Amino acid sequence: MDQVSLRDVRSYPRLDLALEPGLVLITGPNGAGKTNLLEAVHVATQGISFRTRQDAQLVRRGAAEGSARVAGARGEVRIETEVRLSTREPKRIRLNGAAVASAEELRSRVHTLAFTPDRLAVVKGGPATRRAYFDRVLARALPARAELPAAYGAALGQRNAALRRVAGGLSDAGALEPWTEQVVTLARELVEARARVLELLAAPFAERSAELGLSAATLDYDAEPPTRESLDARLARDLERGTTGAGPHLDEIRILSGDRDLRTFGSQGEQRMAVLSLLLAEAELLASHGGVPPLLLLDDALSELDADRRRRLSERVGSVGQTLITATGAEALPLAPAQLLAVTPGEVRPG
Repeated sequence: MDQVSLRDVRSYPRLDLALEPGLVLITGPNGAGKTNLLEAVHVATQGISFRTRQDAQLVRRGAAEGSARVAGARGEVRIETEVRLSTREPKRIRLNGAAVASAEELRSRVHTLAFTPDRLAVVKGGPATRRAYFDRVLARALPARAELPAAYGAALGQRNAALRRVAGGLSDAGALEPWTEQVVTLARELVEARARVLELLAAPFAERSAELGLSAATLDYDAEPPTRESLDARLARDLERGTTGAGPHLDEIRILSGDRDLRTFGSQGEQRMAVLSLLLAEAELLASHGGVPPLLLLDDALSELDADRRRRLSERVGSVGQTLITATGAEALPLAPAQLLAVTPGEVRPG
């Protein structure tokens, strides 16, 4: 990515910014707009914000619409994306001048990975947060199976609705049959796909974690998809509760260091290292599959890391592709960046 253009997005009334390849360090005091800049780049490359799903909140206060555009290259191929936002109308997305039907389609063609402090929830949050995170990784790493989580969720919703109708006397038990069959089939495929993506992540995750000083890091997913027999055996309980009580929608994925589950027994620093290691592992996986490393957006990633870990992280993200990283001061980065930018409210200038 070598050019960013923003119009009335968050704190930027107008911004035209040239970027160097490699590691770009963005500095400025808290509240200056560093995160807003990364968010705008994420919107332009992924069609969505990493902070909100309300597009109207992205438009600068007092404006009716805004736009975020980036130009650059994926390998040898030039690309230009533009996302137009409005407080009144649906957003419009274009890739190389052609309309793109959805943010999902844009994300399937342009890869951007983001770290923000609230991503620590991947480790410290509940099982649903981890399932959602790894299902997003699944969609990027195994595009042929990208629809599995949504397809399983839709079949599960239909079965749950059928359970409530049967329990209420509005349908007979035969109404459950087609949805039970779909849930069993899709559950098996989803568990297999999750296991496969975790297998692909395992080695790079362990390597990047060790590099950052988190020893013996592993991903644990020991799941068994429900069978027709197991669902039939628990039918009375499912009818009573109106929900399907077994399946990959309830599975746990544990992030470990040795025999310690980092959700419960990890420090804040270890949780941060685990999330950063997951992001780096996914970046390697996408690069190995597609030949092009993804764009990395790291917001406040260096805080809570000691000088040695900051150096290791900087060396890693500076060695391939392009990374935009924010910090309150240039001293946070142990290495010289390819480009240093300073942010003041509504303005970005060379640092």
